[in-house]
Amino acid sequence: MPKYILIIGACGQIGTELTLALREKYGNDQVIASDIREGNDELMQSGPFEILDATNYDNLEEVIAYYDISEIYLMAAMLSATAEKFPMRAWNLNMNTLFNVLNLAKDKKIEKVFWPSSIAVFGPNTPKENTPQNTIMEPSTVYGISKQSGERWCEYYFNKFNVDVRSIRYPGLISWKTMPGGGTTDYAIEIYHKALSEGSYTCFLEKDTKLPMMYMDDAIRATLQIMEAPAKNIKERSSYNLAAMSFTPKEMAENIKALIPEFKINYKPDFRQDIANSWPSSIDDTNAQKDWNWKAEFDLQKTTDVMLENLRNRV
Repeated sequence: MPKYILIIGACGQIGTELTLALREKYGNDQVIASDIREGNDELMQSGPFEILDATNYDNLEEVIAYYDISEIYLMAAMLSATAEKFPMRAWNLNMNTLFNVLNLAKDKKIEKVFWPSSIAVFGPNTPKENTPQNTIMEPSTVYGISKQSGERWCEYYFNKFNVDVRSIRYPGLISWKTMPGGGTTDYAIEIYHKALSEGSYTCFLEKDTKLPMMYMDDAIRATLQIMEAPAKNIKERSSYNLAAMSFTPKEMAENIKALIPEFKINYKPDFRQDIANSWPSSIDDTNAQKDWNWKAEFDLQKTTDVMLENLRNRV
């Protein structure tokens, strides 16, 4: 019997590409996209779509019953930079959607849940280099506090109610298909757009701010991989560290200059600098490698090549 999958927040930066990847894998009609607004043409034309506010339990339950959903990918969230401006709204969106989905799983209305965490769960007292899976967290941002709380709730619902919820701590994500969604690592997408359209970029982080990053194809592959792994292999029921590469805005600019010699970068740090300063510089993802065979494929050079090649056709 085919399984039906619901993606909540399907029109966001990750949700859009995840929806298309899942439809390619399981069939267009098996994957129901949903969001509070419609997405781009490619997404909307590729399969079923529902306007859905996942903070509304009854509406969510109705969609699950109508399509006989067995798996949910909860991708709706207010990201780090936007969340600092709207703390209460961010908390309500990020937490209420999670509670609704976990409670539906507890009541056996769905079988499996994916919920994304983030490197934002770490804070200023976390070891910065090769941040371990289990360490001091103490997040200092609205987004990080909601993700840290979410991790604890995921673990709680697994331990108390045997809810099969799986999670990874995404680093900063880079993609050419969708524009960034209000995060602190957005510069790593904007820089490619501006390099091609204007030949220069003013970065909102300092030149030596080193952060963990990942190309979107790797992030999508990791998401599918952890969800396909046998339940017995998933040892971390809070969230897994996930890594690919770490670099600074200066290193990224030099990478681009090798291909666009006239490119210029300026630095004008804003409030996002404080957020970035509280995050790790690099991540130890040994547990993900060991438990479900995770391995990144994209480094900075490969990412730059792919980003510029694809954006050239768009700018």
